[in-house]
Formats: sequence, C-alpha cells, structure tokens
Amino acid sequence: MSNEILNNDQRLMDVFCNALSVSETMINDDLEYNSIQQWDSTAHMALVAQLEAEFDIMMDIDDIIDMSSVGKCKEILKKYNVEF
Repeated sequence: MSNEILNNDQRLMDVFCNALSVSETMINDDLEYNSIQQWDSTAHMALVAQLEAEFDIMMDIDDIIDMSSVGKCKEILKKYNVEF
C-alpha cells in the first residue's frame, strides 16, 4: 500500500471525525448516514464541504445524495481520482 493511499485514509478519517464530532473508533466503512445521532442532514452538508476542501474537489449533487456510508464515500471519492 502506498503512502498516498494511507494518507488519504487518514485524511478521510480526520474529515469524518471533525465533521461529525466523533472519535476515530466510530469511523469504519459500515458507518451509515443517520445511523448515529451525529450524522444528520446538517452534519452531512458540513461533511461534504470538508471533503471538498480537503480533497480539492467539487462533488455532484447526485454523489452528495448517494453518499450513504463511509464505504460509499470512498467509492464516490474514487470517481474524483482520490485513491484508497
């Protein structure tokens, strides 16, 4: 695994922790939108904004709506050339 991939995993983890105000122990690929109180619609938009800033991308509205879990987020980010 390259350092860039490890770095992107950590960057994604940091964004989720910051946007949702949760610890790293709560973040895994299976964590889903609305499965925890902290990941509501308001936090989802903050998360999107932070992802766009961190990875220097502009997500399509369909991708924002489709981002239903951490794992799905990784799939979507791959479309924007972010490797995991």
